[in-house]
Amino acid sequence: MKKVNYRNLSSQLSLLLLAILLAFSTTTFAQDGDPVAGEAIFKSNCAACHKLDKKGVGPALRGVADKYEKEWMYQWIKNSQGLIRSGDSKAVALFAENNNSIMTSFPALSNEDIDNILAYSSQPKPAPKVAEVVATTESSDDGTMQNIILGGLVLVFVLLVIMFYLVSKTLQRLSDANNEEGIVREAKLPLWKAFAQNQFLMLVSSILLLLVSGYFVYGYFMQVGVDQGYAPVQPIHFSHKIHAGDNKIDCQYCHSSARKSKTSGIPPLNVCMNCHKNISEYEGVQDLANGYTTEFYNEQIAKLYDAVGWDAENMNYTGEVKPVKWIRVHNLPDFVYYNHSQHVDVAGQECQKCHGPVEEMEVVEQYAQLTMRWCIDCHKATNVDAENNEYYEKIHEEFSKKYNVDKLTIAQLGGLECGKCHY
Repeated sequence: MKKVNYRNLSSQLSLLLLAILLAFSTTTFAQDGDPVAGEAIFKSNCAACHKLDKKGVGPALRGVADKYEKEWMYQWIKNSQGLIRSGDSKAVALFAENNNSIMTSFPALSNEDIDNILAYSSQPKPAPKVAEVVATTESSDDGTMQNIILGGLVLVFVLLVIMFYLVSKTLQRLSDANNEEGIVREAKLPLWKAFAQNQFLMLVSSILLLLVSGYFVYGYFMQVGVDQGYAPVQPIHFSHKIHAGDNKIDCQYCHSSARKSKTSGIPPLNVCMNCHKNISEYEGVQDLANGYTTEFYNEQIAKLYDAVGWDAENMNYTGEVKPVKWIRVHNLPDFVYYNHSQHVDVAGQECQKCHGPVEEMEVVEQYAQLTMRWCIDCHKATNVDAENNEYYEKIHEEFSKKYNVDKLTIAQLGGLECGKCHY
């Protein structure tokens, strides 16, 4: 009788069981999917019509994997209309629930891709993000010369006070010495009367008073019409920090006329709706310290919908529109000519050159002074970029020879001529 090797049989059974477990675990992992990869697929294929937590053109998709069988989901995503035509009860009901909106078919998506999407949509809703409060110290070099002048005037005034005090003490000593010799001292005058009778001190004080008054009067009138730091509250709060900063939207996507027009223009609201048809809720970082919460941003989106007459529930326009009375931030005098296209398109200047770091501004403000002196200083300091710029090639060559320089500034090209900026 042949002897059975139970040890070998046991080893083989163990290996077989291990192989089955590995295969099962691999299959389970593949079915679970990769939520990171699923997010990328969702945003490129699904996000135009679907949101995770709110109905869009189609239903909300968070937790959809728990509502339907996976095999049915494969068929629905790859060919929803085919499934409806086959008479599938769930497909017909889902089609009717969403106003018979035809879902785009995605036959190119593999089962693994769909698993990844379902894994992404099955993740729990994340908690709202809160911005960290970072202490910052702002510094500015504006007004340095004015501060130096004011400091000099204060120093002169202090020296005069000290000089007056020393003269007064000297006179007091002389008076006391005369009194010791038996000379009858006149009655002591009050300080203000003694000051008034001293013609030299009166002259110096008057000159100093005129200089200080002139300084402040000059400073006051020089600030008339200069609205640096002006940041009005708009009827609909628009955060450049979120749009241009966090979401990296190019300035000229909204202000497209800056490339070809004198003005950059106010973007029409239909530009906003290119994105906000499908973005009805804010999901970014909250700034609780300044009151910029998720609820606050959602209120602003609701104001946008009200202005354009957008029914977010039924995903269509009502036809009832309301004009938005935006408040202008940057406003040059009527006698000043400024052409955005000359600076943006021809000169290739960045928007931040004049408008500052708008991608960091929650509320847009006038960053620069926009005075005549400010423009002249910029024209004197900015070199002309003539490389790959046919507009400047010939004139750059001629003026480089004239001034015997390699780099030309705007001022050397006539940027200081009155007629360039004034009608």
